[in-house]
Amino acid sequence: MAVASTNARPSVASRFLGVIADITSRPSGAIGLALVTFHLFLAIFGPWLAPYDYKAVDANLMMQAPSGAHWFGTDHLGRDTFSRTLLGGREAILVTGIATPIAVLWGGFVGIFFGLVGGRLDDVLMRVVDAFLSLPWILKMLVLIVTFGTGIEVLIPTLAFFYGIPVIRIARAATHDVVARDFVQAARARGHGRITIIRRELLPNVRDALLVEGAMRWSWMLLAFSSLSFLGFGVSPPTPDWGLMIADARGFMSFAPWGVLAPVLGLSSLIIGINLTADALAKALGIDRAQKAPV
Repeated sequence: MAVASTNARPSVASRFLGVIADITSRPSGAIGLALVTFHLFLAIFGPWLAPYDYKAVDANLMMQAPSGAHWFGTDHLGRDTFSRTLLGGREAILVTGIATPIAVLWGGFVGIFFGLVGGRLDDVLMRVVDAFLSLPWILKMLVLIVTFGTGIEVLIPTLAFFYGIPVIRIARAATHDVVARDFVQAARARGHGRITIIRRELLPNVRDALLVEGAMRWSWMLLAFSSLSFLGFGVSPPTPDWGLMIADARGFMSFAPWGVLAPVLGLSSLIIGINLTADALAKALGIDRAQKAPV
């Protein structure tokens, strides 16, 4: 009678729950995951939690200080700053939440593929990657955004493209650590094609590094998106956005600092939460971020 194997691989769900438990067992990871969860909750349910309409203008309430009626005061148009801060991360989370997986997927595949192929083609690719990384990211993005517009349909592929390029380096480095191992050589000897080797042998061994890199890319994309909004190339008024709110309120900071402090608190708490979670995730998966960091 056949005996069931006791060495069966854990299911995806059980492994996911194990990683979450490992993250929350670390104080910094628990704090980071709580902050990220809190902001995701606000992004989904913010419209029902906001006490005021984010676009309601009232000339009689312009630049009001924080009070019981308006916890974070009002802006130069009399709009409730607390309501706008609650909703200020929705567009950023939506855009970067879509762009980040795309960046990791395309950059990871290219890095794994060329890491497997190696040789002169690999060297040429890395020189192209180095050329892209040598230019300031803001200039590269502004060229495309000014050319094609500032809508979500432009911001998502733009962020995904430029932030996928550094992922190529991470995926390639992780692939080089694996490609010389015996099981990859055995797969080659069996005549498996490159796509099969990538899917069966390489991807399971570099997946964790890509997950950690994806978490870090998300925080950097959020900063980039808010920076573009601050410069006027992100979302358009009256949509509430942290970067746009900071740009609107910076001229009044000397006598109404709450207009800047509120969105800064929202943005910084989300980015801190993502970074703490990413660090805990790296430790849970056994990834050394110092070795995997891009050059």
